[in-house]
Amino acid sequence: MAVVVESVVAIPLKASKAHKNKLVRDSFTMPKDEYQVLDALKHRAQDLERHVRKSELLRAGVQALAAMSDRAFLKAIGSVSTLKTGRPKAE
Repeated sequence: MAVVVESVVAIPLKASKAHKNKLVRDSFTMPKDEYQVLDALKHRAQDLERHVRKSELLRAGVQALAAMSDRAFLKAIGSVSTLKTGRPKAE
């Protein structure tokens, strides 16, 4: 009587690479007092033991705007003044 032994070998699957979002570099101008709010928010996060970069604050703000109703969105964008585009003149 013959005994048949089957062996199973586990072959590791290749880990699929996580798709990275492409990053876009941009620059913009904003009033100094609004820029200081970014600094205050960074300090607020630091007080809450969370290091945060300006880009993270801006991205969180974009997410918050995207989640708003149309009425709230229009109110929020209406609360900021329109600025002249381009770089400010050197002093």
